[in-house]
Amino acid sequence: MVHFVGAGCGAPDLITLRGRRLLEEADVIIYAGSLVNPALLGFAKKDCRIYNSAQMTLEEVIAVMEEAESRQQMTVRLHTGDPSLYGAIREQIDCLKEQEISYDVTPGVSSFCGAAAALDAEYTLPGITQSVIITRMAGRTPVPEAESIASLAAHGCAMVIFLSAGMLEGLQRELLKGAYTEQTPAAIVYKASWPEERTLRCPLGNLARCGKEAGISKTALVMVGNFLGDVYDRSCLYDPAFTTKYRQGTDAGGADVCCGGAV
Repeated sequence: MVHFVGAGCGAPDLITLRGRRLLEEADVIIYAGSLVNPALLGFAKKDCRIYNSAQMTLEEVIAVMEEAESRQQMTVRLHTGDPSLYGAIREQIDCLKEQEISYDVTPGVSSFCGAAAALDAEYTLPGITQSVIITRMAGRTPVPEAESIASLAAHGCAMVIFLSAGMLEGLQRELLKGAYTEQTPAAIVYKASWPEERTLRCPLGNLARCGKEAGISKTALVMVGNFLGDVYDRSCLYDPAFTTKYRQGTDAGGADVCCGGAV
């Protein structure tokens, strides 16, 4: 059996209970060494065989899984954050299907969640934005033309950009082609939840300069949007005048009235 496990965004205690149990039981662990906190390997049993996939090809990763399967051993494929985001798990799963090797996936706390926590931020603020775009800049690996940064920035909603901290000048330029302005709030979060975590806030027009001055060029998320600002509407759900399935609103007419007051 192969278990794809989300390691969480960095801090060892942010892995799920299931994920930790699987690490403790694994005969083989293949971990994303360039991003996964190595402290998580401390949960492995003494005789567990551990491989760093940063130094391996897909074919070599699958070969290790096949060997473990032939020995009736359990493998954990440990991915950073949540495996469904930039984890390259689909190609691994397809290979396992071809070999008729059983597998499952254990989700993890993505770094976009850890970054929001580091900034005390909420992506979906009433009256500001109710949508989040998770994407990355095109680099050596392309992105679909319809999903260019400039195209996605046209929506003006909350945006989280992975794998792009080394291209901040280009990223800033592309973001400004959309609905954002130079004064739109932006942030860089370096290694969310790690001991060395750093958070930087700035207007979008200063994004590249801010990252350069801080010496940040990798292992960081870029966030942009008015959700990082100070103005938003109060939630309808907890408005005394708003009726829900569980509570009658206090407005005289009994109608659902949503608070629109800015905070």
